[in-house]
Amino acid sequence: MPVYALGDRTPTIHPDAFVHPDAVVIGDVRIGALSSIWPCAVLRGDYGTVIVGERTSIQDGAVIHAVADFPTVIGNECVIGHLAHLEGCVVHDRALIGSGSIVLHEAVIHSGATVAAGAVVRNLMEVPANAAAMGVPATIRLDFSSPEEVALLAALYVANAHRYREELRAL
Repeated sequence: MPVYALGDRTPTIHPDAFVHPDAVVIGDVRIGALSSIWPCAVLRGDYGTVIVGERTSIQDGAVIHAVADFPTVIGNECVIGHLAHLEGCVVHDRALIGSGSIVLHEAVIHSGATVAAGAVVRNLMEVPANAAAMGVPATIRLDFSSPEEVALLAALYVANAHRYREELRAL
């Protein structure tokens, strides 16, 4: 897997995490236990810090970046969908970031919230707990998300990462 230090910025990957061989991890990126980083995902901590909690899935093609003033922090049991882009934001535990969505600087996604597929969460926006952000630019729908459902999805990715660790082989 392409894992790179950049100067004195070095990734820290928990030994129980799964990073697919085609994912890229650069710089100050910290990946917690049982988290999974899937093909073509890029986690780049060149200017700032990227933190991924435990049992969190960063799916195919997602781009996770940080800038010097705004680290990108993703909590435990989160699901970050395919082709999502997160930069300089905070995603609390059991949140779902939908495929193709964008979450920008200083945005906060609270526990159990959902960012719908294709939504754009602007700078400084907050998505309350158990709410959903939908549309471009995103608007909020209260009590529209379930942290329990997100935790179930996160558990599926923990199991899938275990399967990949055991069964994946190049042909």
